[in-house]
Parts: sequence; structure tokens; C-alpha cells
Amino acid sequence: MAASTSTGTQAAQQAVTPQLRQWIITQAQAGCRPEDVLAAMTTAGWNEDVAIRALEETMAQHLAAQAAPAQPARAARNDQVEAASTPVPEPAMGGEPTRLWAGDREVQVLMSCKLPRVVLFGGFMSDEECDQLVALATPRMARSETVVNLTGGSEVNDVRTSDGMFFQRAENELCERIERRIAALVNWPAENGEGLQILHYRPGAQYEPHYDYFDPSHPGSATILARGGQRVGTLVMYLNTPEAGGGTTFPDAGLYVAPRKGNAVFFSYDRPHSATRTLHGGAPVIAGEKWVATKWMRQREFN
Repeated sequence: MAASTSTGTQAAQQAVTPQLRQWIITQAQAGCRPEDVLAAMTTAGWNEDVAIRALEETMAQHLAAQAAPAQPARAARNDQVEAASTPVPEPAMGGEPTRLWAGDREVQVLMSCKLPRVVLFGGFMSDEECDQLVALATPRMARSETVVNLTGGSEVNDVRTSDGMFFQRAENELCERIERRIAALVNWPAENGEGLQILHYRPGAQYEPHYDYFDPSHPGSATILARGGQRVGTLVMYLNTPEAGGGTTFPDAGLYVAPRKGNAVFFSYDRPHSATRTLHGGAPVIAGEKWVATKWMRQREFN
């Protein structure tokens, strides 16, 4: 959990995001004491007043929601979630295979989870492909940004402390090869994917737990969704193996995926809702560095 230092001016700039509120709830559900959660926030750089307010407001809202009449609200919510369900990318997992053909390469199925829908692939990329992708991306790296929900644009945010860049879809032969491989592996058209994003995390860098789908209730989402519809799947490819830390976490499932060079973790979400349990984050790099490539898949052709 990253934040700016706690001076008065900077404290006013510390936004209490939905991701932070979800993190607080997750810690409470895991049995953490409020004082321990507060200590973790202040250690990470949150101004104490901001942290206390975020903790108190979040837990008050959460407890109020829990105490509300449950059955009608739950039924309406379930109807809404069911109605919003949409087709998603999906590997050919019938018969519980241990290997899958990805068009030009056989990959291993190392782990599969149904809720959240997560599949870990071994040997998705060769060492040479990983190194080449890092070399092509390195000259174009800049501080990573996150989506601004109000406008649909992007900005630097303390919840994401990495450097990154985007390739255009099929920008070069290597990107096109990887995109064809992804399309074959998860049975989703290559043109329905965003360009590959390359991220570089140094020691201490991380990405706070978040969802990859776009919240339709946010004003800026209409602009984003016009380019290809909702995001419905993600593939994170590990381009190196950090010395320690840097895994992909799924807090709602208690799942930690260790980063290993050439492996890739896939997850999908058939609706923009927490019921998919796809809250995930990039754990802090403890030693060494981490390079990953991320591919987001949309409902329709992305342009």
C-alpha cells in the first residue's frame, strides 16, 4: 500500500480510493485488528488523520450494509449481477488437461481455480522472448499511470509504483506472435485485445489490489467502453524471476501466484462486479526487480 509522505499539503491530496476501502474490508474480514490496519497504513506513508477517517468511514459503511435487510437486497443484487453476465475468454480446459496447445507452442497447466477464474500457465514464453520484449520496451519506459474514473483519462497514482509502456497491437513481429498465442490459448480474437503493456517494478514497488474491469457507474467509463466494450479477461506474463516477492495476489481468494520467468497467469470476469472475486494486486518486490507484460481482453474489437 503506497502513499505520499504525510505533510499537511500532501495529506489533503491523499485520495481514499475504492481500492483502499476494499483493502481495509479485506483486512477486517481476515481478522486483522483495527489498530494493526491503521499501523500498516501509517507505515506505508498515509497521513494518520486520513488513515483514521478512511478506516472509520469504511468500516461504518460496511457494517451498515451488513445490518441492512439482507434478503430483498441480496435478491435484487443477484438478479443484477446475473443479467450483466457476458461471454469471456476461456482456455479449453475440458478433461482437465495438463498441457494446452497455443497455436505455436505447448504450454503447461500448472493451476486452475474456478472462483475467481484463474489459470496459471507454465512455459508460455521462452526465455529469449522474455528478454527480447524487455529490450524492446526499456527505451520507452515511464512512470505508470492509472485510469481516472471521472474523465476516462489516466494519471500517476501512488497506488501504482512501477514504470511502464504500451505497445500498439501487432506493433512488431514479437508482439504479434505473442498476441496470436494468447488468442489461441484462451479462445478470444486477437483484435479484441489491447496492446501489450510492459511494467517494471524495482524493490519496494507494487500495485495495490484493484479490479481490471471498468465500473459502469463512473462518469469516465463511457469514454473507455466506447473503444471496445468492457474488459473481460487479463493475462499477466512474467518476463523475469525476482529474487523475492513480486507475486500476483488475489486477496478475496487467499491466492498468491509466484512470478516465474516465462509463466503467465490468466483470469477472467464475466461482469463488472466484485462477485467475480478478481480483486488482485502486484505484491511488493522484496529483492531484485520484476518485469511483466499484461494483456487485457475486451468484449469487442479494441480500437
